[in-house]
Amino acid sequence: MLFQSARSHLYELIQKVTPGNFEMLALQVFRFQARFNPLYARYLDLLHIDVPSIERLENIPCLPIQLFKQYEIKTGEWPAEQVFSSSGTTGLQTSTHAVRSLEDYTHNARLGFETFYGTLNDYCFLALLPAYLERGGSSLVYMAEQFVHLSKYPQSGFYLYDHDALRQTLAECAAKKIPTVLIGVSFALWDLAEEGGVDFPELIVMETGGMKGRRRELTRVELHDILCKGLKVKQIHSEYGMTELLSQAYSQGEGLFRPAPTMRVWAREVTDPFQVMGYERSGALNVIDLANLDTIAFISTDDLGKVYADGTFEVLGRLDAGDVRGCNLLVS
Repeated sequence: MLFQSARSHLYELIQKVTPGNFEMLALQVFRFQARFNPLYARYLDLLHIDVPSIERLENIPCLPIQLFKQYEIKTGEWPAEQVFSSSGTTGLQTSTHAVRSLEDYTHNARLGFETFYGTLNDYCFLALLPAYLERGGSSLVYMAEQFVHLSKYPQSGFYLYDHDALRQTLAECAAKKIPTVLIGVSFALWDLAEEGGVDFPELIVMETGGMKGRRRELTRVELHDILCKGLKVKQIHSEYGMTELLSQAYSQGEGLFRPAPTMRVWAREVTDPFQVMGYERSGALNVIDLANLDTIAFISTDDLGKVYADGTFEVLGRLDAGDVRGCNLLVS
């Protein structure tokens, strides 16, 4: 009864989170998860963390992201409506993320998009996500499916490898002046750009990262230059998300990601996961995602980046090694 009452209260507050009350709310979620998430409670205990003494966001211990590969992470007990899973090389263990409510996930994803782009159903969504469509359990595919479904334009839809059909749809949208978002995995957008034949300067091209072994790895700047030239647009947008997060961040062409209202990012020292870095200094990224109320909201990722005073951040690459000091406390 105490758990359900506390969760309901926090859930309602998260729906109305603002920059002004984010820190207070995140600290409440921290204490809630420290009490009702057995894995996180064990992690804090092994770190000898005095929960009541934590009074700042940067002092909240973040759970290493690798633990999504080892454990089912839940705060409280509840049946999962969906389990998202990450992509991975054959033979390697992938991350899984249990989702209590797909309706809540869709609501939060829509909120994140509309914060930066306006009303979602006013856009046509074209999805070029072959590597993700060819496996099950992708959170990105599910999000794109919902955006396609919520769009008011019948042209919205998915494309696997039929680039000719995609070009025809893009030409139709351009002729009818339909606001259009082409969201795609990096290698597939690169293939499309090399083939040419797209003439839609107003098109929003949104890459989601990921070569999936299909192409050589590039820096984001190199990739965006290729895509701009091949797709004849002035800038490339980006979406930052992952299986372990239920919120997203967006870059609208300037290379800086802006997190959804439920999300906050800061950098940590690479060799010391508990040492916070200052603004504009390179480090590994920690993420608070309040949408992860039912799992874990405090995650230590393997991404490298810089965080700025206004809350925006860059993603510069990945850690060379997946093992972060602190993770081994729980992985046996």
